[in-house]
Amino acid sequence: MATNDHTDFPPGPPHGGGAGGLGDTGRRGDTGGRGDAGGRGDAGGWGEARGWRGADEQDGASSWADRTRLVLRPVAVPTLLGLFGLFAATLMVGSHLAGWWGNAGSPLVLFPFVLIFGGVAQFLAGMWAYTARDGLATVVHGTWGAFWFAWGLYQLFVVTGNLPLVVGPSFEALGFWFIPLAMITLTCTAAALGRGLGLTAVLACLMVASTLAAAGYISGTSWPETTAGWLFVFAAAFAWYTASAMLLESSHRRTILPTFRWSRQADLPGGQDDVYPVEYSGLRPGAGVRR
Repeated sequence: MATNDHTDFPPGPPHGGGAGGLGDTGRRGDTGGRGDAGGRGDAGGWGEARGWRGADEQDGASSWADRTRLVLRPVAVPTLLGLFGLFAATLMVGSHLAGWWGNAGSPLVLFPFVLIFGGVAQFLAGMWAYTARDGLATVVHGTWGAFWFAWGLYQLFVVTGNLPLVVGPSFEALGFWFIPLAMITLTCTAAALGRGLGLTAVLACLMVASTLAAAGYISGTSWPETTAGWLFVFAAAFAWYTASAMLLESSHRRTILPTFRWSRQADLPGGQDDVYPVEYSGLRPGAGVRR
């Protein structure tokens, strides 16, 4: 982030443009600057050829750069936390929805884990992705973090007796939750194709699973819900693998597991593709940005 610093000029002599003052009459001088040549004068700091507005465009750009400060706030990749949070919540709920374990009351035990890890942690990752200027990660983790937070909050209301526990395949209200979720995830899937197959596989499974969950809950049919549970588990597995590959690449500064990006060089174990830090002189080691 670049900010423009206000420069406080030291006061010059009370008279005489040649010494960098305002001129004999207290004005800015004949040339519109602060000295004989529009600058601070011989002893004023910028010299005769480098005035308040600059002798030419090059000097003007240079003077602007001299008064500009670059402020960096290094951040880790927010998608790492977001994908791991998505993996944990989606695996637990998806495996239960697929009928692998539990009963109708199991979501009441799951909701604290899903609410905090899949909801709060993932939503925070989405907000940090916003500051990292990653629009896709912001939408994905913001949307799914908000969804899992709402799901956990609903189960909390059931536990406290404020909402009834719905048992059975038919749950129209919950089914309509999945309709906008599937539509947003469809758009994100198309956007993820520009990056690679790892995140695309995660989002594609989530999109189809959300569509089937909506159809199952609205129609009261059990098989779409069961199939959606399996697809949620597949999405969780892809999310875990993608996040693990990204974390290992970030830590080792080289590819350990294939990331399935479109760059062949980056996808090969040991390869590198824009994962080196860009550091600036005058800053502490590690204070930079990652391309």
